[in-house]
Amino acid sequence: MGRIIGISDIHGEYEKLCRVLEKITPKKDDTIIFMGDYIDRGKKSREVVDKIIDMKTICNCVYLTGSHEYAMLHAKSDEYYNYLFWNYGGDATAESYGGFDNIMKIHGDFFNSLKFYHIIGKYLFIHAGVKIGVPLEEQSEEDMVYIRSAFYTKPHHLPYKIIFGHTEFDTPQVQEDKICIDTGCGKYKNAPLTAIVIDETGKESFVNSD
Repeated sequence: MGRIIGISDIHGEYEKLCRVLEKITPKKDDTIIFMGDYIDRGKKSREVVDKIIDMKTICNCVYLTGSHEYAMLHAKSDEYYNYLFWNYGGDATAESYGGFDNIMKIHGDFFNSLKFYHIIGKYLFIHAGVKIGVPLEEQSEEDMVYIRSAFYTKPHHLPYKIIFGHTEFDTPQVQEDKICIDTGCGKYKNAPLTAIVIDETGKESFVNSD
């Protein structure tokens, strides 16, 4: 088995994604877990999605859903998620696809196939986190993509180290039972995209786009 790599919250920043991948240079036996929020804010959401789909020709890839994909998928049927999508950078996504309806025409199969979490070894990868005290199989979709401080400020007591994004910090936040890798890419102009790399010995390190 190769390295385990986690990347979250790309937000249409195609060039930063490419820089991170070039630094990591994924190999055939590596596994990349893309942890959601591929779209919105940055100008190249479509290019980001094309790139991460293409990566499965190079290594093993797992694709999770983020809060922005969740809002986009529910925008037509739910007024609240429609508001969230358009007010948190959805206009940039629609523009990159040449219109909102083109998003699902072009990448509908991909967006409909996204998972909420992925377990590999002792790690659980998820976009936002979990509700403390609720068994993993009973977690709500909304909590898994939207929860913030109710998760990251307390021990979660699950038998995994949780790797998550969604809540941005200046640097990766490493706790005994969890690590947040969202460093604000797409939200702040000069914020880097950060990946976690877990090598074959279990050593954890970080690679960013700077």
